[in-house]
Amino acid sequence: MLIGPAFPTWLQSKKNFEYLDLSNASISSSIPNWFWNISSNLEYLILSHNQLQGQLPNSNIGEFLPNLLFLSLSGNQIAGTIPDSIGHLSSLEVIDFSSNNLIGAIPSTINNCSSLIVLDLGNNNLFGMIPKSLGSLQLLKSLHLNYNKLSGELPSSLRNLTGLDVLDLSYNNLSGQIPTWIGTAFSNLIILNLRSNMFSGRLPSLLSNLSSLHVLDLAQNNLMGEIPVSLVELKAMAQDHNMSISSLYQNGSSYLYEERLIVITKGLSLEYNRTLSLVVSIDLSDNNLSGEFPKGITKLFGLVFLNLSMNHIIGRILENISMLRQLSSLDLSSNKLFGSIPSSMSSLSFLGYLNLSNNNFSEKIPFIGQMSTFKESAFAGNPNLCGTPLVIKCQDEGTDKNQSDVEDKIDGGFVDQWFYLSIGLGFAVGMLVPYFVLAMRRSWCDAYFDLVDKIVKWLLFRRRATYTRNHAQRK
Repeated sequence: MLIGPAFPTWLQSKKNFEYLDLSNASISSSIPNWFWNISSNLEYLILSHNQLQGQLPNSNIGEFLPNLLFLSLSGNQIAGTIPDSIGHLSSLEVIDFSSNNLIGAIPSTINNCSSLIVLDLGNNNLFGMIPKSLGSLQLLKSLHLNYNKLSGELPSSLRNLTGLDVLDLSYNNLSGQIPTWIGTAFSNLIILNLRSNMFSGRLPSLLSNLSSLHVLDLAQNNLMGEIPVSLVELKAMAQDHNMSISSLYQNGSSYLYEERLIVITKGLSLEYNRTLSLVVSIDLSDNNLSGEFPKGITKLFGLVFLNLSMNHIIGRILENISMLRQLSSLDLSSNKLFGSIPSSMSSLSFLGYLNLSNNNFSEKIPFIGQMSTFKESAFAGNPNLCGTPLVIKCQDEGTDKNQSDVEDKIDGGFVDQWFYLSIGLGFAVGMLVPYFVLAMRRSWCDAYFDLVDKIVKWLLFRRRATYTRNHAQRK
């Protein structure tokens, strides 16, 4: 619906409506002050995906919108800070201020919105620490603070958010260790995204208690140590069929909010929303992890994306990696893996992206099946690896070629010998068979030679007659 660029002034004459959706209306002006007092009955206010400018009001908008349940201003150009008066909207179930130009700290008064189910402040320029008061939002299911400039450690009060399904704190400056209570407090957690921060220390082994987890993204941090053996006990990743993320928010006004997530896979940054339920992913790339390749990883046969690149992982790729039959993307590049590439990988029919570069793999690439779809770049930087699609050929390939040439020569000489032998035999049979037949039958022999005599006499007679006729013509 095209309304802009000016904010619609005709709304001033409209009163007592409960639902207002002006999303994608090409409005590029500021929100006028009178707008916040248009209807005390308003429950759903959606102004997302415009070019709205200006700042949020500092006045007590809770007095004017006491029944507001859903507030979405996402995808605009709203600047300034989030006012403390946001806490006066005590009935709010969804706050979506994502993708704006908001600055400053997250107001601690937001804990007064005790009915909140979704809080999305992602893609702004917010800074400071995550307020401890967020731990009071015990009904919260989805918390997005990604793509900001937040710093400090995770407040322990967040462990009170026991109903949390989605925790996205990626692309901030958060530090400290990943707290162990994440594995015990969030039994319903489906998405845990702490990507691109400054977390350090070891991976908590209690992460394996997150039995509902579909997405684990801890990439681009300073994590160290071995990958916990218990990590392969993530039960939701061991299932072929995963629950639909879109079914998370069926109660109240939160059903209008569409969950979304940025997933870095196949070398691309992809946004998933309605198809988010198809994402089952582990990304531990770009850390300082060490130890052996996790042997039990093949138990997670629901995995779609696996990225362990840019670490210090050693060992071999397991032969039974073909059990990960849903795998679409596998990146193990820039580690210290060695040994041969399992031929069983050729049966991973859904594998569309593979990167095994910059390791210590050796022997011949099993360039068959699905493996034959990948280019040289997928295997580059492994000095002892050989065979197609690399330029380096394996030694047995040269031996096989020479042996084939020798066999061709032997086969060619053998054919030539039989060719000449068959000609000789054919000539001998053609001459000798009639001789033996005539020698064995006297009557056939007499008849044969009588026929030959008659043919010779007839030929001589014809020749004599021709000569006499030509001689008479000359005279």
